[in-house]
Amino acid sequence: MAADLIVGIQWGDEGKGKIVDLLAQEYDVVCRYQGGHNAGHTIVVDGKSLALHLIPSGILNPNATNIIGNGVVVSPEALIKEMEQFDDLQGRLLISDKAHLIFKYHEAIDKAKERLRGKNAIGTTGRGIGPAYADKVARQGHRVGELKDIDKLAQKIMDYFAMNEAYFKALGVETPSLEELKKELAHYRDALMPYVIDATNYLWELLALGEHKILLEGAQGTMLDIDHGTYPYVTSSNTIAAGACTGLGLAPKDIGRVIGIAKAYCTRVGNGPFPTEDFGPDGERLRRQGHEFGTTTGRPRRCGWFDAVAAKYACRLNGCDELAIMKLDVLDGFEKIKVASAYEYEGERIDYVPSDLENVTPIYVEFDGWESVAGVRRWEDLPTEAKLYIEGIEDLVETKITIISTSPDREDTIVRK
Repeated sequence: MAADLIVGIQWGDEGKGKIVDLLAQEYDVVCRYQGGHNAGHTIVVDGKSLALHLIPSGILNPNATNIIGNGVVVSPEALIKEMEQFDDLQGRLLISDKAHLIFKYHEAIDKAKERLRGKNAIGTTGRGIGPAYADKVARQGHRVGELKDIDKLAQKIMDYFAMNEAYFKALGVETPSLEELKKELAHYRDALMPYVIDATNYLWELLALGEHKILLEGAQGTMLDIDHGTYPYVTSSNTIAAGACTGLGLAPKDIGRVIGIAKAYCTRVGNGPFPTEDFGPDGERLRRQGHEFGTTTGRPRRCGWFDAVAAKYACRLNGCDELAIMKLDVLDGFEKIKVASAYEYEGERIDYVPSDLENVTPIYVEFDGWESVAGVRRWEDLPTEAKLYIEGIEDLVETKITIISTSPDREDTIVRK
């Protein structure tokens, strides 16, 4: 049995949490494959809001096992705090022994570098994600499994500081004391080691049995992918579907159905190109009606119209079999709704995403708005204008829309067969 996959096809914050939570009721195992606690999935169930940053969204299914894969960078401090929201996680949460650790000095490096970049700042969350991935690639990072021997791990970290003394001094990052470091690591070991396993082998065994339904979830979105996003204004990992293979130890043939997630409009946090960003009253209205403030940072999100060119690009990159359109209700009350159907680039009309996305101008088509879709749960009950909007996006993106969300609540979801 292959593992199904959920992937964001915009700049993150597409509403993946709600869809994973909804679908996870049908799955036995839910796996997170990349990113860190810079991700934020907000899930609303029975009017109660839960923000998840590292724990997979399947945690709200009492019968699902949730795995944090090796491609995730784990802040022990953040994960332990998040775990405190739940009563009993034993057997329901598993952590790969190969996942890399984020320490406090990674956060200090992250903030210092953003400060030094000044007007050229990338707009990171300052959570240490980039520096942790940089250490991983430089072969000087540390993995969760190393918490088994805190004396050895503490000495490695002290040696790392000694070797990079000038670097840390220039950034204003202080060397920890060995005693305090060991105390901190012991706390992490005691809290996390009961959940640590060889996650790749565990997943292989499940796939071989063929008896378990497995769902894979990423963080951020396709346009923030380190290789295929709006570089350098991207995250530090592969957010696309292929990242699930490296982030969990799966082969491409292990991936089954791929579901892309997009908002009915677009948002972005941080700096970087955003062709359909609206700087006027419509953009502000989208932000207000959509409550567009970062789950992790609280920062106001940049808002604009749906970009069908970027969405089509993302669907092709990920091999999306179908799309889920989130927050359709945020467009309630607009007289006219725009969708970017093409770009103007270097004097020509193009229908693809160039590497130089900063210099494109969107070419819009307009759709008539509608009064309200809030809480609608059946396709036939949607206003005609909303149906035409969904069908118009399908045609432009060339991918079938099978799920439509009409409010933050789990139940307010249209599923089209």
